[in-house]
Amino acid sequence: HMIKICVAGAAGRMGSILLREATARGFKIVGGIEAPGNPCVGKTLREAGICSSDAKIYDARSIEEAVSGADVYISFTTPEAEVENIPTVARIGKRIVMGTTGLTEDQMQIIRNAIIGRVPAVISPNYAIGVNILFRLIKTLRLLPQDYDFSIVEIHHIGKRDAPSGTAKKMSELVSEARGYSSIIHGREGISMRKPEELEVLSVRAGGIPGIHEVIIAGSHEMMRIEHTAFSRSVFAQGALYAAEWVSKQTKPGIYSMDDVLG
Repeated sequence: HMIKICVAGAAGRMGSILLREATARGFKIVGGIEAPGNPCVGKTLREAGICSSDAKIYDARSIEEAVSGADVYISFTTPEAEVENIPTVARIGKRIVMGTTGLTEDQMQIIRNAIIGRVPAVISPNYAIGVNILFRLIKTLRLLPQDYDFSIVEIHHIGKRDAPSGTAKKMSELVSEARGYSSIIHGREGISMRKPEELEVLSVRAGGIPGIHEVIIAGSHEMMRIEHTAFSRSVFAQGALYAAEWVSKQTKPGIYSMDDVLG
């Protein structure tokens, strides 16, 4: 069965690569969604130079029409768009794969409430398989002696809106859980010694880097550095399409993570 998808943020950095990957992998694209006023709205994906599909790019205000023929709604867009879109998509009963990050707790709550009891949805800050293995790896690090310090560093392209990245936030949650950190610090300046309860999470924005995440684990006499580098956004697109295949087979409504998808 050919999975039919509608992609929100169709002309964006992630959306456009996802659509090209989807076309190459035999997904059926039924529509794209963009912000009202985006120059691509009303054109086909082919006319907009995004991919070789003749599906139309809809204004987000026509989202019901855009997703009507889809099995799965896949989105890499803004938090503001997501709190409008997801409740509509869930109400119509379409499955969801969401990659949008930078949502506040309140925005996340709106999305959770919209999905729970209605549709199966995968929500992940990062769809790269390697990153999700790294998440699992972090959980095993609780075994290290107490005097080992953990720090997280993430580097992204200058166009990324949110900092720290959704991935670094997830990593910091897992590290805090495994190691008992109770506060997070995002930088240092002046006389500023590290306190034992502090987890460092540092963000760098430079050039065109799709994403680098590193966990530094240092004792007094040794150090481990676990780093994940994405060479291109294709790795996120492939993971999101894998999630779309998986979620299209799920019957139980609720919010799933990439951890569930990978089994």
